[in-house]
Amino acid sequence: MPEAFIVSAKRTPGGRRNGRLAGIHPADLGATILDAIIAETGVDPATIDDVIIGCVSQIGEQTFALGRNVVLASSLPDSVPAVTIDRQCGSSQQALHFAAQAVMSGTQDLVIAGGVESMSRVHMGSPVALAAKAGMGGSPFSAKILERYGVEGFSQFTGAQMIADKYGFDRAAMDAYALESHRKAVAARASGAFAAEIVPVTTIDADGKSVVHDHDEGVRADASLESIGSVKLLSEKGTLSAATASQICDGASGVLVASAEAVRTHGLTPLARIHNLTVTAGDPVIMLEEPISATRRALQRAGMTLDQIDLFEVNEAFASIPMAWLSALGADPARLNVNGGAIALGHPLGATGTKLMATLVHALHARGGRYGLQTMCEGGGIANVTIVERV
Repeated sequence: MPEAFIVSAKRTPGGRRNGRLAGIHPADLGATILDAIIAETGVDPATIDDVIIGCVSQIGEQTFALGRNVVLASSLPDSVPAVTIDRQCGSSQQALHFAAQAVMSGTQDLVIAGGVESMSRVHMGSPVALAAKAGMGGSPFSAKILERYGVEGFSQFTGAQMIADKYGFDRAAMDAYALESHRKAVAARASGAFAAEIVPVTTIDADGKSVVHDHDEGVRADASLESIGSVKLLSEKGTLSAATASQICDGASGVLVASAEAVRTHGLTPLARIHNLTVTAGDPVIMLEEPISATRRALQRAGMTLDQIDLFEVNEAFASIPMAWLSALGADPARLNVNGGAIALGHPLGATGTKLMATLVHALHARGGRYGLQTMCEGGGIANVTIVERV
């Protein structure tokens, strides 16, 4: 089977809600990544076969073929096609899977996979909320679905708390995990660990002055157990708080996936080889536990053990998710989210998949690791797993 290589992996710095990236249209934010990938690799932009963009809240500025609009806002010629996909939080990780599958099938040679989400401009849950406001109410879950699972609705917050309860994680343990996420992110930023992956974004500040946004805005160098512990719980009887959940974030990310022939033809230097692509689905009620099953299946399909993986990126949607993943699989916590996770760095929904992949491949190079594994919990009880090999 033909091989697929990641030859460029870029992301914007995360922007806090109503922060430095809030003034940028989502299409323009995504275009920043496309332009950066072309600039870094030097490929003729007209040779890009396709652009696949993940986005969750596809309404308003993020609708009407967002992927295509990202291309139109970029330096790529209008001859380059694009498509927008939604696999909830795994949207851009799935974009990467689709891109790799196209290359491995031999039907395409150069595909950009990425994602964008401006959570300041298009709020989480907007499609349902605005439809209701416009008189097009109703739930995306039919009565038949709700009856099948014996629930009144599905909620990631409920699922995250169910996982915390199932694995016996109390508030103190999850607060401690959140603090460690910030500490790792602070150390990574100070050491320049993100330099190779971050694309600085020029924006306008509150005073109307042009500023360069070049670091993740949500990282808190002053975080402490006391400050994290003071944050109100998400539910009265729960143990999770906003401080142990991923931060609302604006951002974009992307990777260029190339065939071996394209690598030779364009003189590209691969960062990683795609080793395994897996997606599974399970219980939509507890919802966010599926990365555990997906990881087991990915390792089985790849003929690997967890000990062979040097670095793990498990999205910190809530502290209970990576904690449960570690517990269930017996994984080494020293290999997990080594530069911090979404609790500190932010979770720009549709952009997070390729954002984490950018962090993973560059961390493998920086640390001399061979294999990296990325997984993401997703709405509806779905999870993607991607295993890459540094080259």
